[in-house]
Amino acid sequence: MLCSLQFGAEKGGAMSLRFPTLHLSCTFQRAARTVNQLLSRALTTANLRNAGDPEDDFVSFNNETFNFNDNPSNPVNSSLISQLQQQNGSLQHTPLFLNRIISSCAKSASLDVGVRVHSLVVKLGFTSNLYICTALVDMYGKCKEIVSSRKLFDEMHHRNVVTWNSIIFGYLHAKSPKTAVELFVKMLNAGVEPTPFSVSSVLVCCSQLEDGGVGAQVHGLALKVGFGYNVVVGTGLTDMYSKCCFVEKARRVFDQMEEKNVITWTSMVTGYVQNLQPDEAMVLVREMFRMGLRANYITYNSLLSSFSSLKYLNCCKQVHCGVIREGFEANVYIAVTLVTVYSKCGCSLVEFEKVCSSITRWDQISWNAVIAGFCNLGCGDQALKCFSEMRQTRIDIDYFTLTSVVGGIGVILGLKEGKEMHALILKTGYGSNVFVQNGLVSMYAKCGAINDSKMVFSSMDERDVISWNSLISGCAHHGYGKEAVELFEQMQKTKVKPNGTTFLSVICACSHAGLIDKGFEYFNLLQNDDSLEPPRVEHYATVVDLFGRAGYLDQAESFVNSMPIAPGPSVYKALLSACQIHGNREIAVRSAEKLLELWPNDPATYVLLSNVLTITGYRGDAVGIRTLMYDRGMWKKPGYSCI
Repeated sequence: MLCSLQFGAEKGGAMSLRFPTLHLSCTFQRAARTVNQLLSRALTTANLRNAGDPEDDFVSFNNETFNFNDNPSNPVNSSLISQLQQQNGSLQHTPLFLNRIISSCAKSASLDVGVRVHSLVVKLGFTSNLYICTALVDMYGKCKEIVSSRKLFDEMHHRNVVTWNSIIFGYLHAKSPKTAVELFVKMLNAGVEPTPFSVSSVLVCCSQLEDGGVGAQVHGLALKVGFGYNVVVGTGLTDMYSKCCFVEKARRVFDQMEEKNVITWTSMVTGYVQNLQPDEAMVLVREMFRMGLRANYITYNSLLSSFSSLKYLNCCKQVHCGVIREGFEANVYIAVTLVTVYSKCGCSLVEFEKVCSSITRWDQISWNAVIAGFCNLGCGDQALKCFSEMRQTRIDIDYFTLTSVVGGIGVILGLKEGKEMHALILKTGYGSNVFVQNGLVSMYAKCGAINDSKMVFSSMDERDVISWNSLISGCAHHGYGKEAVELFEQMQKTKVKPNGTTFLSVICACSHAGLIDKGFEYFNLLQNDDSLEPPRVEHYATVVDLFGRAGYLDQAESFVNSMPIAPGPSVYKALLSACQIHGNREIAVRSAEKLLELWPNDPATYVLLSNVLTITGYRGDAVGIRTLMYDRGMWKKPGYSCI
């Protein structure tokens, strides 16, 4: 019985490796017993502080067997090296003691001390000791010296599974997941039996590569060697499938696991969050609570980050209550996430400022979140004020800061401030960042400075769909309908694929420019392209506006009646507005009846219908509609100027 792993090679093509899984499953239990025996002997040796045979000094890959420092995050004291170099006392020269030193260097990323210990290892003649060399491979990998780690690994004549795990994890730590997967396959080809840590490490690699194919093969391997129900492997599989957008497979693995810990549950919650399924994430967290498990701050942070629209504001508040109850409100990560999420969910300004007051550490990330939050709420002035305070505290700014501030300037239409910010962007060296450039294109377009927007757009070396959407939308909303259509035609000739926002902007441009045939052609293109998301209510409302502005009210009404989805208020309001422009009382009354039936508490419906009746000469009926609105306790919101 054979199993194979396949993955893309460095120079193209596919590599596959076949190995006898039947042999692995037969010998795994024996290997596990050997590991346990070695671990027991090592612990005994450590307790007795006896200098035994180097072969008995087993050190686990996780370096949990020997805790040299009470706090392993502290750097290793260099005086320990001096003690090692003393000739009196045999304990300092044992492999066990050297392993403890190297382990501490790995935990604290103390590369300088680790190199000095390595020199001492060479001097004392322990270069052929399997466990010391394995510890050095691990140390170099965790200190991000993967070249040194690989060189030492290649020079070793004998390797065990811990050695392979060390180099695999080293490449994973060095953000080279493809090389780590290749080494895992070589390990199997060498007949080395994997451990749960081996499998979980390579699953993390598959997650980073977003390669569900290789991940599924690793899943098959895990089942054949008996790791299928291991909690660490199961958690890794859940995470891998989620990040590869196979959330249903992730849930299947999750449900089949007999043992789950809080990390497993959090992994599944994060999977739903990453796949834009916040409702399922909420249900899962409630189930977790019913099982008697307490969520950690990562669980809450992940769940909060899934809320990004007004309909989830109440959910956000419920989770916030849980955060307060568990005492996580002061957590720096939670505090920043709360600021971001409340603003995305459209909270009030008072609520937002109250959430901001819970931030205890004002660093770059905190300031960026607050600035972006004010921008999300349409408070550009406050965003600029926060940016000024951030600069005064001498906290470094990054591209995210500048992108948010430029977005806030676009909200308040501050062209003067926008040009000043553009100068600062060029001065700080972020002028070629695509996110900042997109922000500038959008800001200038919103301010009506279309030529400046085009200038930034033309200077971009790389453009994405946001770049095109920003300029097309700006042209559409400032009377440059034909230019918007020309830009859309140019975009279709590039590798950048338009999305729903692109079509919404270009159809809107056609509506304002009177290009009825062109606009309807683009709508049909959106509707018939299976690779694009289906048209939303906003797209149908724009088509209704397209017909209505041109005076084709009968066609607009027929279009509404033939919609495959339920028309929203924006659709009927577009039709009512067209009736007001062209004085069509009959269609206006029918549209108003639909609006009042479905959304009786919207004052805009009464105002629009009243205006239509006034224009068409039915002043008495218009007064009656206004009176009915007031009797029902509704008032037209007054308009105001920002000047």
